[in-house]
Amino acid sequence: MTTELPQSSVPPPTGVDEPSSAPTRRTFIATTAVGGAVVAGGVIGGGLLVHDEVAAVEAPPESRVSLTVNGTRQTVTVDNRTSLLDLLREHFGLTGSKKGCNAGACGACTVLVDGQRVNSCLTLAIRLEGAEVTTVEGLAEGGKLHPLQQAFIDEDAFQCGYCTPGQIMSGVGCIKEGHTGSPEEIREWMSGNICRCGCYVKIVRAVEQTSGRK
Repeated sequence: MTTELPQSSVPPPTGVDEPSSAPTRRTFIATTAVGGAVVAGGVIGGGLLVHDEVAAVEAPPESRVSLTVNGTRQTVTVDNRTSLLDLLREHFGLTGSKKGCNAGACGACTVLVDGQRVNSCLTLAIRLEGAEVTTVEGLAEGGKLHPLQQAFIDEDAFQCGYCTPGQIMSGVGCIKEGHTGSPEEIREWMSGNICRCGCYVKIVRAVEQTSGRK
């Protein structure tokens, strides 16, 4: 009886000198460790990337916009995706408008655009060509606080103060719109502004005081 295996059952010989296409543990670790440099240099797996492919991601489109902010004409070139809130805070240094939810749900970023209340986090800056924007920094005149700013102090209508600029700007808009006929009406038209400290009663009183109802 023969003990030889059939020819088809004998595994093919493995040549120790044959190059292997599979990466070794050493080359895998080295490639992973310097991956950023390899990609930046345009080399992946020993091959060269075409320069156009490396620079395939184009710079975001930009536009030039001119608008008046707190009485001062401003002209700036910004990424088309820039919100009014980021324009005010990052480009003009007006940090009174706060970034709360950044989704238009809390009202901390409320400003006036052409006299109307808007959530600046949801408003694209490039859509405001020629617009007039008023932030909380622009309410005081000649060093004298706006009546609603003073009313917030008189009524102690804030605690942490984070929502206060948006509350005041919304209150100014609410008064201009004539929605101050009763505490219930004020609460309804100020409902888009959230105060996590729960100062709503005093906020309503401040709006009442400014509107002349108190």
